[in-house]
Amino acid sequence: MIKYSLVGYDGSDSSRRAFQFAIDLARCSGGRVRVVSVLQVTQSGADACALMMTDTGEQRVRELLAELKAMVPDADKLVDIELAHGSPGDVLLTQVQRHGVDHVAIGHTERGALARWLLGSVSGDVLARAHVPVTVVR
Repeated sequence: MIKYSLVGYDGSDSSRRAFQFAIDLARCSGGRVRVVSVLQVTQSGADACALMMTDTGEQRVRELLAELKAMVPDADKLVDIELAHGSPGDVLLTQVQRHGVDHVAIGHTERGALARWLLGSVSGDVLARAHVPVTVVR
């Protein structure tokens, strides 16, 4: 039985759908959902570096929780939130090990072959390397 799902959340439509899927699963199994938002420096540049150096994350956690509660009013009773910095795939896989996660729900955004080659695919990376069940939500 799945008791602790992890969702990689970036505010995209696909990550919103993955979050909703994980919440529904948690409700059915009496479990919880760990929501992780990853700030990747290579995508955000100097602004992200400055934010990482000065931001404690408390305000961003409150904003993320408010966003999640707009979708699921009792989200604060079902989720654990963490903000992290680094490569999204690596961060999510580390979270699985560190927090005893037994399932990953991740969104997938369709990109062309060139974009996948240049930017990679977080869902593909997690799917290839995870040692727990992974649900890719489109």
